[in-house]
Amino acid sequence: MSATWNSRFATWAQAPSQTESDKIDNAITAIRKALAADVKMASVTKVFIQGSYRNRVNVRQDSDVDIGVLYTGNLFGTDYPSGKIDADFNVISVDYGYAHFKNDIGKALISYFGAQHVTRGDKAFDIHENTYRVDADVVPLMVHRRYSADGTYICGTELRPDSGGRIINWPERLYDTHEWPRQHYENGNGKNNDTRRAYRGVVRIVKKLRNIMEEDGIAEAKLIKGFNVECLVWNAPNSCFAHETWYDDVCSVLNHLSLYLSSMSLCGEWGEVSELKYLLKNDDAKRKRFEEFIDSTRRYIGIA
Repeated sequence: MSATWNSRFATWAQAPSQTESDKIDNAITAIRKALAADVKMASVTKVFIQGSYRNRVNVRQDSDVDIGVLYTGNLFGTDYPSGKIDADFNVISVDYGYAHFKNDIGKALISYFGAQHVTRGDKAFDIHENTYRVDADVVPLMVHRRYSADGTYICGTELRPDSGGRIINWPERLYDTHEWPRQHYENGNGKNNDTRRAYRGVVRIVKKLRNIMEEDGIAEAKLIKGFNVECLVWNAPNSCFAHETWYDDVCSVLNHLSLYLSSMSLCGEWGEVSELKYLLKNDDAKRKRFEEFIDSTRRYIGIA
């Protein structure tokens, strides 16, 4: 049984085929052209790839692409230390807000692709796939600043869903300045190098297992996203990736995660891959969902 799983894992650990990668690249190029063709948006946007494709953990036949469009003008979201407000950091309000930016992005995309190929969603615009490009989610973003009491800050990205609220992420070091620290992409690169490129392979394998388990109707897989899988595997120590076979690496990672997810006292300090957000601190319901998924995965491959 282990030999059979290892053979599957060896295939799943690989990046998408060249044909799939070409279609992803075509989608990215098309989005960049659409925004470059709009006079207003071309001058105030930075287009970058984010998500599983950028982090090189996308799996075969599951390869849509997330494209971030960062507003580079004088607009940003903020987090302040307790008791501090805009005035304490000389932050002023602006007339052009996130909603205006998202609307302008939508106009640029529709002008280029046509209204029938663009769907506005709560968080992103869906650019529909065709024969030469994959489905693409275009996410309007603004810079997020996390302030310290002394007035210094670090930068990530922020989006404002149409339904309300705000989502703050730390995708990568988009600018070579001290305000932009190492984030998700850089940390993932480091761990992959430190594990002889086993880290990303194991992430792809567990993501593929999750997809197949969901197809088989296994309830524990339905509530887990690919990003969750990546963050869980990130929190396995590098020693888990030091075996001779993919099967042994996967078993080691799953067994470690199962043990540590059994108690919040063991996993409460775990971070997302960026290490700038907690993964599940004080959220015991989330911990239990993750634990149930990991243990269900262990049963699925016969090690529990």
